[in-house]
Amino acid sequence: MRIGIALDYSGGFHEAVDRIVELEKAGLDIAVVAEAYSYDAISQLGYLAAKTNTVELATGVVPIYIRTPSLLAMTAAGLDFVSGGRFRLGIGTSGPQVMEGFHGVAFDAPLGRTREVVEICRKVWRRERLQYDGKYYQLPLPPDRGTGLGKPLALINHPVRERIPITIAALGPKNVELTAEIAEGWQPVFYLPEKAHTVWGAALAAGTAKRDPALGPLDTMVHASVAIGDNVEERLAWVKPQLALYLGGMGAKGKNFYHNLATRYGYGEVADKIQELYLTGRKSEAVDLVPDELVRGMSLIGPRGFVKERIAAFAESGVTTLLASPAAADPKEAVRFVEEVLELRG
Repeated sequence: MRIGIALDYSGGFHEAVDRIVELEKAGLDIAVVAEAYSYDAISQLGYLAAKTNTVELATGVVPIYIRTPSLLAMTAAGLDFVSGGRFRLGIGTSGPQVMEGFHGVAFDAPLGRTREVVEICRKVWRRERLQYDGKYYQLPLPPDRGTGLGKPLALINHPVRERIPITIAALGPKNVELTAEIAEGWQPVFYLPEKAHTVWGAALAAGTAKRDPALGPLDTMVHASVAIGDNVEERLAWVKPQLALYLGGMGAKGKNFYHNLATRYGYGEVADKIQELYLTGRKSEAVDLVPDELVRGMSLIGPRGFVKERIAAFAESGVTTLLASPAAADPKEAVRFVEEVLELRG
């Protein structure tokens, strides 16, 4: 199992970079930068590329709607170049609240657009002259939609690699099936090992049946909060606000992907209550309702022996890359937690 770390998009970037540089020496495999509606991930990854030597770098994730497929491909090729072939493109759709609210673009056809984006990116990296007649993207732009002067062009530069790995963030059955079919990696969120097969097993199997063997095995990349020690309750409480935010506030009723996932895990009743409280402004009450059992199952929080057992449970469920998110304010403690995970992975 590979061990990585995800940068928190809410702040503390330079301190996080220092931690990554230190953890790289201890064998850290990958560092992931999210975007959401914070600073863009690309500029931060360029900085990380200059500060590191061996760790893989990835977007985790950037939304497909706000950059053209060609720009996504150019950006990935550029980051792969400046990092010496260490970049992985993580993409996703985000959700309608962010896409339509923050970016002003329609949240439409997530499955169809994802497939076409992946196909176009791979054409760019192979330096093919771009001619693509998809349902959602047409290259060059048809004359009736522009000046008619568009030409099929190929990327000027020769990429370090003609196939940069693509990881897709996906939760719903159809999205997960598509990911297992076309991507090198899959990044679910709020991953509960004991429930993973029940929730996603059929979709993964259906996608894998259509998968090109040249893609290799699917890299399943998941996040887990980590705190190793005996003060379990305190560290569980550290994680709950984020879970309450996603279950309660990241989407309207009936349109919240994370709420839907919690329901599929068997926590539908409490997820409903958390959402009701969160959407009516009673956020602290929503946080208090987040079940310890759910947080503990998705995390690496507890004594060293317990954490080792949980790492094994993640691996047994099919996880191949574990992104450790330290539940710690002290930088030294955060580094120590990840170092211990690196030791415990076996």
